[in-house]
Amino acid sequence: MCGIVGYVGPGSTLDVLLGGLKRLEYRGYDSAGISVINQSGGLQTRKKAGKLNVLVEDLAGSPMADAHIGIGHTRWATHGAPTDGNAHPHLGGEHLKLSLIHNGIIENFAELKAELLAAGTKFSSETDSEVAAHLVAREYEKSGDLTQAFRSVVNRLHGAFTLLCIHEDHKDLILAARRNSPLVIGLGDGENFLGSDVAAFVEYTKKAVSVGQDEIVELRAESVSVSTFAGEPVTPKEFTVDWDASSASKGGWPSFMAKEIADQPQAVGDTLMGRLASDGSVKLAEFAGLDQLSEVNRITIVACGTAAYAGEVAKYAIEKWAKIPVSVELAHEFRYRDPIIDAKTLILAISQSGETMDTLMAVRYAKERGAKVLSICNTQGATLARESDATIYTHAGPEVAVASTKAFTAQITAGLLVALSLSWLRKAMPEAELKGLGKELLKLPRQVKKVLDSVGHMRDLGKAFSNAKSILFLGRNVGYPIAMEGALKLKELAYIHAEGFAAGELKHGPIALIEEGQPVIVVVPSQKGEDSLHPKVVSNIQEIKARGAKVIAIAETGDTQVDSVADEVFHIPVTSPLMASVLSVIPLQIFALELASAKGLDVDQPRNLAKSVTVE
Repeated sequence: MCGIVGYVGPGSTLDVLLGGLKRLEYRGYDSAGISVINQSGGLQTRKKAGKLNVLVEDLAGSPMADAHIGIGHTRWATHGAPTDGNAHPHLGGEHLKLSLIHNGIIENFAELKAELLAAGTKFSSETDSEVAAHLVAREYEKSGDLTQAFRSVVNRLHGAFTLLCIHEDHKDLILAARRNSPLVIGLGDGENFLGSDVAAFVEYTKKAVSVGQDEIVELRAESVSVSTFAGEPVTPKEFTVDWDASSASKGGWPSFMAKEIADQPQAVGDTLMGRLASDGSVKLAEFAGLDQLSEVNRITIVACGTAAYAGEVAKYAIEKWAKIPVSVELAHEFRYRDPIIDAKTLILAISQSGETMDTLMAVRYAKERGAKVLSICNTQGATLARESDATIYTHAGPEVAVASTKAFTAQITAGLLVALSLSWLRKAMPEAELKGLGKELLKLPRQVKKVLDSVGHMRDLGKAFSNAKSILFLGRNVGYPIAMEGALKLKELAYIHAEGFAAGELKHGPIALIEEGQPVIVVVPSQKGEDSLHPKVVSNIQEIKARGAKVIAIAETGDTQVDSVADEVFHIPVTSPLMASVLSVIPLQIFALELASAKGLDVDQPRNLAKSVTVE
């Protein structure tokens, strides 16, 4: 959610802060602000409701003095409406010499605020964040030690938070703390950075350090010190960011989403790289961190939103290829129903950012009960990766658009690799069959490119249906989660009713929704195999056509039966039925993108949504 940037060094602080906030816009926000300590030692703050360009224009009209230290923030409103006053940074103390920014929710802010009000503190906002600013300022006035004052306050806070703080009396120091909310340090040459994620500073350095749970950072231009909330020193682990700032730019595309859809051949290929041999054999080196994996008797997949649909595809693959029972749980429901977990349960957690709070809490719950955790993640240094026993990085590169595309196809690809590797490990299928599946998987990046090269028809269909009030999606087997993902993309981007159904449920109620002209997109299963559901889905198409539906089908090349019954057909290359999930979702992404664009909507930053949900 909220974007956070901090900088101390000889460079242009305003350029670093505003550039970092620009690269963090994808996280979702409704106001922006910065604080700097200028060369003469004065604290200056500027903040505005609305998009970042409102703040930029205000600064252009009334420039701030040069500075070499500062903090910046984009806010997603929780406590208090998106107004100038509620925007961050917040000032603390009687003389307002301290500035603080906050990502997360302080759950005990009401009692802390009551304490401050009783002491005569004046508030200028409705936020929980201002409480922290005044508390730190008050403690500093008592002790004269800013770091100790900061440490004392963070130990009193409950909930999820990342805090950054600067004070006029300390012109070379940024203090930061994190609990259940992301924070990363960027290491420069005579300068250092802080950010919600590496996008905040990747233009300046690729050397980064993740801040752990309940840790405090003292950041200066020439030094970085990390300690626990209790004051014990910490030696954090450094990592290298494997993408550059150009990866987070549009590169001539009309939107980040369009660019990221086009990135999918590389995203899928990079996820496979080094994990599949040319003969089709697969071995995930990441499994080395999982003891007694062959004894696992059950897998539970935890995820939210799009990642949960990738988990549903993984479920089909793991059960079919590795013969292990799998359940898929929405992470925010998982730990509240007393699930059955033991040491023979493997938790597979999926999150693009690795900071999804619901997923993190589910993982912590499972680990407390003895389960091993394998995660699929796209973000280096993420909390999920650090708290898992093993992590499969998808290497899809930064995904800036809020609605996920390339991260989703990379997650499916990683899930297929997990299923194949488990099957190899457990000898669940003949080696020749496994190698055949591995070779088929190696073809996937080229097949994804082939789909993208032929999406002109889906672009036209998206524009043609831009006035639709409701669009339904149908699928069976692995096509069902793809239908749900297609519906989710329309909800996110176009703000119209869209729903994905299991096609077998049609006659159990949803067919009542079909009326003359109702658009229905059907993900048609492969004709391969004796147990193919293809005839049943063709029958579904005939049923809804008889009731007036307008049918768009996604079917494999050569499917003449579907050609004869659907109004429009988009063909994808023939591949393994499970791998077809990666190919069949791409035309649905294009359809949603074009429909929303035709309505004049912002496809990169849909209303009310944030890229990473870092609070429960």
